[in-house]
Amino acid sequence: MNLFPDAVEELRLRTREFIRTTVIPNEPAPGERLNPAVRTELRAAAKAAGVFAPHVAKEFGGQGLDIAHWSPVFQEAGYSIIGAVALNCMAPDEGNMHMLELIATPAQVERYLRPLAAGEVRSCFGMTEPHPGAGSDPDALRTTARKVAGGWMIDGEKRFISGAAGAGFCIVMARNDAEDDHLAGATMLLVDMDNPGVRIGREIHAIDRAIDGGHPHVHFEGCFVPDDAVLGKPGEGFRYAQARLAPARLTHCMRWLGLARRAHDIALDRTERRELFGSPMRELGIAQNMLAESVIDIETSDAIITKTAALLAIGERAGSSLSSVAKVHVSDAVFRVIDRSIQLCGGDGVTDRLPLAGYLNEVRPFRIYDGANETHKWAIARRASSNRRREVEQGEPYRADVDAPR
Repeated sequence: MNLFPDAVEELRLRTREFIRTTVIPNEPAPGERLNPAVRTELRAAAKAAGVFAPHVAKEFGGQGLDIAHWSPVFQEAGYSIIGAVALNCMAPDEGNMHMLELIATPAQVERYLRPLAAGEVRSCFGMTEPHPGAGSDPDALRTTARKVAGGWMIDGEKRFISGAAGAGFCIVMARNDAEDDHLAGATMLLVDMDNPGVRIGREIHAIDRAIDGGHPHVHFEGCFVPDDAVLGKPGEGFRYAQARLAPARLTHCMRWLGLARRAHDIALDRTERRELFGSPMRELGIAQNMLAESVIDIETSDAIITKTAALLAIGERAGSSLSSVAKVHVSDAVFRVIDRSIQLCGGDGVTDRLPLAGYLNEVRPFRIYDGANETHKWAIARRASSNRRREVEQGEPYRADVDAPR
């Protein structure tokens, strides 16, 4: 039974075919990065196949999918470690495109969104900072944007800015100067990376390799941008960040779930071909248990992603809250699936004979970025308690079996 419209299913199947016949044969060797020339060729092929930028409006060269229908296509893209790059739906560009579509001015759309959607430039998102600056707690933001004649002066240091090396522009989160009380909060600003006030700093060598441009420090030192560089309204940056982060953390779930499906398929193929102790591996109870647990992790992840995307599509605030639940569950689940797949493949699983060890390196950081899982769990529990108190205040009694009088 197909849960999505026929047009979405048709795009999913075309994406599946493209990934498996065109993208996978061009995957780099384990531990290596995708050659830029190959990336350019794959993107041209994706455009010709009609699968490029599934999340972007057709007027900008995309496929025009509603967010409620992203998941099946993004999962097919994620089946290859370079699939999302080939289709131009990889972080951080994908999240930046979505936000630019929502709040950019017409001039900003032409200058930033159109070339980004076409794959002509890359971008980055400047939020995370060195301690004690912003990380899982955005209120710790220390980078400042001071209003000056004709524009804004940005000062601060960011780190773990994925994709920054070689990016064309950065969407910078900066706290408004204390003198601008009427602009209290934070502002998002579009900053060209060739601005003389921008400096790429020390590279951070993380265990993942899928994102072009690494995760370096980025310094903003007397960085002047004109008034028309403000994305949205001054002082509204934190609100916009939430509008960006909920879908962005969900699309991470979609892509990595696709990679978990690939790992599970590798494990299934291995258990089909191998024999242990005189029996096919697929008939051994311990292998069957591991395979079943992976199926359960994949299916529950798929279900929560689909529900969250549906809520976000209709603008329900519950979708943003549920995206935290999805992020925690899926980031843990895909790690378990890939880890089990390695175990089922034995020694080959931890060598470069199979790509599984590299997959584990790619998905492990997801439990940290887009908000550490522990932070999300704190927020989830706090919301649950708050919701329950609200229900009681509105007249719903406490459960008698918990709070019965003695």
